[in-house]
Parts: sequence; C-alpha cells; structure tokens
Amino acid sequence: MRVDDRVYSAQSRAHATTILGVKRGDTVAIAGDGQVTLGDFVLKHGANKIRLMHDGQVVAGFAGAVADALTLFGKFESQLKAWDGNLKRASVELAKEWRTDRYLRRLEAQLIVADSESILVLTGEGDVIEPDDGIVAIGTGAPFATAAAKALRFHTDLDARAIVEAAMHIAADICIFTNDRITIETVHLSRGSDQDPDGGDPLQDTDIMSIEPSQSGKAEPTRSSSRSKRKKPER
Repeated sequence: MRVDDRVYSAQSRAHATTILGVKRGDTVAIAGDGQVTLGDFVLKHGANKIRLMHDGQVVAGFAGAVADALTLFGKFESQLKAWDGNLKRASVELAKEWRTDRYLRRLEAQLIVADSESILVLTGEGDVIEPDDGIVAIGTGAPFATAAAKALRFHTDLDARAIVEAAMHIAADICIFTNDRITIETVHLSRGSDQDPDGGDPLQDTDIMSIEPSQSGKAEPTRSSSRSKRKKPER
C-alpha cells in the first residue's frame, strides 16, 4: 500500500459523531446524532449509535468505527452478565481486556455507558472515567455538546432528557460532523429498588480500578427512544 493510500484510508473511515450523556437526579439520558461521515461526504443520516443492555437497565453509546464499536458492545454485555449488572466492575474488566488484548487494542472506538446511578467513559487506553458533574460527551462534537449541557444543567431546571436533546441540537448547529436526527435513551432509578443500608453509594468513595464485586439495587428500565429532527438555519 502506498503512503497516499494509507492517508486516504485513514481519512475515509467513518468516524465523526457526537454522543452526550447527562445524569440528573434519578435519571440518566444518553443521546447520539445519526450522521455517518465518509471522507468529505455524508454516508448516512439516521444511524442509531445508542443501545439498551442488560434488560434495559444499562444504556450505552459509541463513537468511532461501527464494526469496532459493535465488537466492544458484545464484550461489554458479556461482562455485565458475568458481574450481574454491576456497571463499574464490568467497565473495569472491559477496560483491562481492551487495553491488554492484542486484537482489541487495535479497535478504534470510545464508549459511554451508564445505569441509573453512574455514567462512565471507556477508552482503549484503559481509561474508566466518571465525570464529577454527571455530564460527558465523546466524538467530534463533544466540546460543543458538553458546554451546552453544562450551561443548561446549571442554569435551568430541565430534566436529563430535555438537557441532552437541547444540547445536541446546539452541537448540530455548530459541528459540521453532527446532525439533528437524534436518538435518546433514558434509564430511571426505581423507587422500590433495594438501597444501600447507609443510604449512599457503596462505591462512591472507592478507587474505580480496585472495585470488588458487590450487589447493588436493580434499576427499573424506562425506554424512551425518539428521533428528533430540526431544520438547521440557513447559513
């Protein structure tokens, strides 16, 4: 393969997107746009980059190569089953495998995963990151979506779903690699679920890289999928 072919191949890989996750109160919402870009043109407008897992108790979104992301989704689902839905433990184990496996570490994707209590970013560098304010984004439009979501969270009373929808529309108006055909999935904490005896998260103050398996309350899934389309203003 010539140098020019390698450069073209790297630039032509479908990669551009925006995935945004917001946790507010007892609700977590993750939104993704539908645009898939190949080189200098748009290949697809309505791709679905969000998925519910573990009987709807976990929601995940991806940015990066589609085949790579689907492989990681399969690995993550297996870890969820192995650890009985423990999101943090499953995330740490996936990050370990992703970082050390010679095949998996070549995969080019990032994941946002969340249940009703936590939201995490997973990368091939072995990172498992939980944002301090419950707002995180990946993909080309991540800075725009993050800034919009932070402003909406701190200065409005909007719920998590409304925040991600509004912030994604703002990102779509700014980022040329993000469109306004948005898919949103939400997960709510069940009021009747078992809670920690002390009333807090037993893993809240634990180093995420040294988590031991634990049993946590089950989340009652509430699927709320929508595709929102808004015409962009003429430029």
